[in-house]
Amino acid sequence: MMTLARFRHSLTAIALMAAGFSLPAHALEVAKDGAEIGKWTMDFDAATKLADEKKLPILLNFTGSDWCGWCKLMDESVYSKKEWQDYAAKNLLLVTIDFPQDQTIVPEKYSARNGRLQEQFKVEGYPTYVLLDSDGKTEIGRLGAGQEKTPESFITEVEDAVRLSPANIEKRIAELGPEKGAELKAAIAKMESVEAEFKAWLETKPARSDENDAKFEAFQKRLMEANKAVTAF
Repeated sequence: MMTLARFRHSLTAIALMAAGFSLPAHALEVAKDGAEIGKWTMDFDAATKLADEKKLPILLNFTGSDWCGWCKLMDESVYSKKEWQDYAAKNLLLVTIDFPQDQTIVPEKYSARNGRLQEQFKVEGYPTYVLLDSDGKTEIGRLGAGQEKTPESFITEVEDAVRLSPANIEKRIAELGPEKGAELKAAIAKMESVEAEFKAWLETKPARSDENDAKFEAFQKRLMEANKAVTAF
C-alpha cells in the first residue's frame, strides 16, 4: 500500500530530478557495530534483533553521506536536532545504509549487504528513508527529503506510517467493530485505488508541463483526502 508518506517520497523524487542541491557536510555519528534505540548504526542485524525484542520500527537511511546534498540537508535540519533525537530515543531503531564516495567510511563487511538491501527495497535515489516493522522485513512507509522538513514534520510522517502499518490497521478494525470496521476497510480500499492510479501515472514518466503539473496537484489533493479519511478512524 502506498501510504501518504510514500506519496510524499514520490514528490521528493521528482524534485531531486529537477534541481541540484549542496550543503556543507554535517556528519551524523554512526556506530559501526551494535545497536541502541535512537542511535544511528550501520549494523542492520543488531538493529533488527533489538527491534524485534523491543517491538519497535526500524528507519533505514539510504544515503550518500559524503556527497549527497539532500542527505546532508536532512542530517542538518532534522536528524541533528534535539527534538528528533529525543523522539527517536524512545521510538525507533536507526540504520544507516551508506553509499559514500570515500570507501573507507563503510566497513567492507557491509558493502555487499548494503547493495543487497538497496536492491531488496528497490531504492533508486538518495536519500530514501524506508520504515520497517519490528520484524525487519515488512515495509510500512517510505519517506523523502525536503527543504521544508523539520523534526516535528518528519516525526509526524513517521507516526502516520506506523499508524497505518498492516498490524495497526487490523488492530484498529477489530477495535471499531463490524460497522465502523467496514467503513475503515472501505476508506483504505479507496486510498489504495488512488495510490495505484498515481503509481501507474508516475511509471509513464510524465514530462514537465502545465498539464502534467495540474495532474500532479490533482493526485496530491486526492491522496491527501483519501489519507485523511483513513486517519479519521
